[in-house]
Amino acid sequence: MGADSQSEKGRAASDPVRFTGRRLGQESERMRLLVRVARLYHEHGVRQPQIAQQLRISQPRVSRLLKEAAEIGIVRTVVVVPSGVHALLEEDLERKYGVEQIIVVDATGDSHDVVAALGSAGATHLDATLIGGEHLGISSWSASLLATVEAMQRRPVRVAEEVVQLIGGVGKGSAQVQATRLAAHLADLTGAEPVFLPAPGLVGSAVARQTLSDDHVVRQVVDAWARLTTVLVGVGSLNPSPLLQESGNAISEEDRETLRGLGAVGDVCLRFFDADGRLIDSPLEERILGIPAADLLRVPRRIAIAGGRRKTAAIRAALKGGWVNTLITDVGVAEQLLKD
Repeated sequence: MGADSQSEKGRAASDPVRFTGRRLGQESERMRLLVRVARLYHEHGVRQPQIAQQLRISQPRVSRLLKEAAEIGIVRTVVVVPSGVHALLEEDLERKYGVEQIIVVDATGDSHDVVAALGSAGATHLDATLIGGEHLGISSWSASLLATVEAMQRRPVRVAEEVVQLIGGVGKGSAQVQATRLAAHLADLTGAEPVFLPAPGLVGSAVARQTLSDDHVVRQVVDAWARLTTVLVGVGSLNPSPLLQESGNAISEEDRETLRGLGAVGDVCLRFFDADGRLIDSPLEERILGIPAADLLRVPRRIAIAGGRRKTAAIRAALKGGWVNTLITDVGVAEQLLKD
């Protein structure tokens, strides 16, 4: 240490007031620099290299100063949520039900408006998250899924390998045609190969189901279910929607009464569950030609697009039972799910 340094140290030791004042001055200058750098970067949009040049300091020092400004509270990040976005509600629901993602749509009006809004949100979500190599499954009859696929844009590159039907049509023969068209359209939009289930989703007896299951074409579909990475499903309530009822593509009133007596509140792919999401063991199970519950629950990403107050109990049960881990729904249902 040189004589001047020793002398300065000695003077500081003998004059503590002067030494403290110098330290305070240095601290004040450092704070002034922190604020100056933070304002240039965050308020005026000046890039870090230009800040370094303007203030004649190094760019790494600019980066360190910006980090320190955030750490000590000079810079505070505030996220302003726009009207119609329900981020806090989504986060609260994700925590409550332990699911990966919930998307809440600001939909009001009649059921047609809600379905249209859900379809738009579903299409946007899929456009953003289908990035390639997917094996997609899609259930056959759901107004919200129909709206979603209709709202999707054709991708310029292939984002899925297969689109597989999860269940056949239910009710009238036209249901099978609709199920096939839905899968074919989604396959066309994503560049995938369609895998069709050429059979009714609900047959008259367990014997008929077994006979159809033994068909080699149906066996190919069963094999494809094991490869699924993402499924798109609706959530059905025990009482069918007017659209489903009028189309004839709903289960019979006799079957509904049996399910109701067993405590069923809703279904995914005709796998009915109670209010806690537990699978209902009913005679109907033996007549369903579709993806088994165990196989469905093994798919990594299970997306439900469903809304409307009529379906609240069924959607809640689907979340509680783990039937879905991503939900796209409307704000009315979301608020009720959080409240209950």
